[in-house]
This record gives sequence, C-alpha cells and structure tokens, in this order.
Amino acid sequence: MSWNKLFLGIPILALILLQGANTLLAQEETRIFKVFQFPADKIPVVDGKSKDWDLVPDSYAVGMDQLWDDSKKHDTANPRNLDVTVKVAWVKGLNRLYFLYEAYDDYWDFSQPGLHNDTFELIVDADQSGGPFIDRFHPNKSLDSLDAYFSFHGVHAQNYHIFTPAVGKDWTLVWGSQPWIKELPYANAAYDFKFNPGEKGKLTLEFWITPFDYAGAEGPSRAVESVLTENKNIGLCWAVIDYDDVNAKSNNGFWNLSKEHIMYGNASYSLPFKLMPLESRFRKPLEANWSFKLLNGHERRVAFQDESYGEISSWKWDFGDQTTSTERNPVHQYKNRGKYVVTLYIKGPAGEDRRAKVWDVVVR
Repeated sequence: MSWNKLFLGIPILALILLQGANTLLAQEETRIFKVFQFPADKIPVVDGKSKDWDLVPDSYAVGMDQLWDDSKKHDTANPRNLDVTVKVAWVKGLNRLYFLYEAYDDYWDFSQPGLHNDTFELIVDADQSGGPFIDRFHPNKSLDSLDAYFSFHGVHAQNYHIFTPAVGKDWTLVWGSQPWIKELPYANAAYDFKFNPGEKGKLTLEFWITPFDYAGAEGPSRAVESVLTENKNIGLCWAVIDYDDVNAKSNNGFWNLSKEHIMYGNASYSLPFKLMPLESRFRKPLEANWSFKLLNGHERRVAFQDESYGEISSWKWDFGDQTTSTERNPVHQYKNRGKYVVTLYIKGPAGEDRRAKVWDVVVR
C-alpha cells in the first residue's frame, strides 16, 4: 500500500468511527428517564423499607428490560437468576438524589471484604459536563497516576460501587479521591434483607447521595454541589454486577444501562434523567409564589418574578410601600430604604390565592 493511500484511508476510517459513535449517542439520547419529585411533606425515610415509595408510579421504574449484559455471558435477562428494579427521585430545594433499589438474586455473594460482592455501580454527572473522570482516562498521559487520581478521579462526576448488601464494610466504595461524599451529611443508606451469603432472596436498598460539580480530595471546603433544577436533565448511569460463585475470579454478568461499557469512567456515556415537577395530585389547582432579585442597590430597583402554579388570568402585586402593579413580572423602584412586606395576588378559573413574604425584600 502506498503512503498516499494509507493517509487517505486514515480520515475515512476516522469518519466511519465518528459516525458510529454519533449513531450510538443518538440512540442513547432517545432514552430519557424520569426522576420523581417527592413533595416536601413526603420525603422518604431512609430505613430500607419501600413503603414511602408506594406513591411513585411504575412509569418511573427502570428494570432489567433496559439493561444488557455487556460481558456477553447472557443474551437476555432471566428473572429467576437476577431481577432488579430501580427508581430515582428528588426533592425540590435539596441537592439530593434518592434511590430505591429492589433486587432478587438466586445467589447473593457478599461474604468477602473486597470488591468480590454483588454490586450496584452508579455514576452521576448532574451538570452533564461529560468526558472522562477516572485516572487512567486522564487526557494527559504523562501525568503521574496518583497525581491524576487525586486531581481528577471522581472530581467532576462520581462513581459509587454500592455493595448489595454491605456486611462488615462501608455501604459503598466511592471510586475516587473523595470518600467523604459517602458519609452524612452528603449521603445515607439502609438495607432490608433476610438471606445469608450464597442464598437466594430479595433485597431492598434505599439511599440518597449528593451530586457534585466539583468534589476534590481536599474535602468539602472547596466542593461545589450540583444544583438540581426542575425540568432539567441530569446525567446518570448504572450497572448491576452479579457474582454467583464465591470462588470465581470474574463476575457472572455486567448488566449495563448504557450501550457503552466504559460509562463507568466516561460521563459522556451517561443517560439523561429529567427532574420532573410535582405531579398534579400533590398540588392545589392554583398556588401563588414568587422570587425577587435586587438589580441596583443604590437605586433600590428590584425585579420580581412570578413563580405561581396553575391557570392564571390576573396578577396583582402589593410592594408594601403603598404602590401596586398588575404586571406578571414587574420591576419596582423603592423611594425609601426599609424592610417591606410584598404580596402577590393571583386569580384564575380555579379560584384565587396569595403569597406574602414578610421582610424578605430589604433595600438600603
């Protein structure tokens, strides 16, 4: 083969590989999962019981039909061997992701202290920054492996090896340089099971974690929590690692939610999970709410943002200084410094409501 033909062939091959990768990512993007929003008065208690999750519809469940064994030991899932269902939830105002993991296994392997343990491997990339996040995938190949580990591994996305169950060990290995994220106040977990190693049975695992845009080895002092926002997508992925022989050196299946095996260390292969709003059954037909932002402290200009829920036909703002507005999102300039009680009144076909905030708006 001539050099010209060789060089011409390289871009063509690269284009074919790129097209294949784009096709794979396009297929993945068509799968968007839902994250259930718990009402503030129904936050699940982490006790290993599934009762708190009864109000979560089955449409939020991710089962074995969404997983594939990319170790190629099994063509299809067999519920008599392994059957797993996962539900994910959140609570508006808390940067926490809640999980209910329910699994049946015909052989629970958890007698050893190391990695040889039935495992739920979870990756989280809440801001969907994407890209590699483990030391051996670091783009700078000249970097010392431990330097890459402490500066990079698990920093912008996190990987949890969650032991199912964990007996005589921490509930999870945080695969990265920040083991502090698996402890309170950043995480919590509880199990319910009645089997011994090597037996069959059902396990319920309930836990929550805090996702981070930055989580470094130095601890929480510089950490940046991911801000969870309604109707936004976050990046999640998981695999169920099944061991069926305590003496086996390898697992009996790596059941992956992603179509790409290396999702465990590359957040670009995570999947979109949408942070859903509260379902209508948990809300009044009409709810007034609002927020504000000080635009210019010297001029005492404040922007007010309507955040009400329901079908609304009219708005009325009382700014607490004997002035009003019927705009939906007014900008108001206060003449005098002070603390103000601001009230929003709304009306619609379902009735009317108001929201007052006492002394939240303060101008100098």
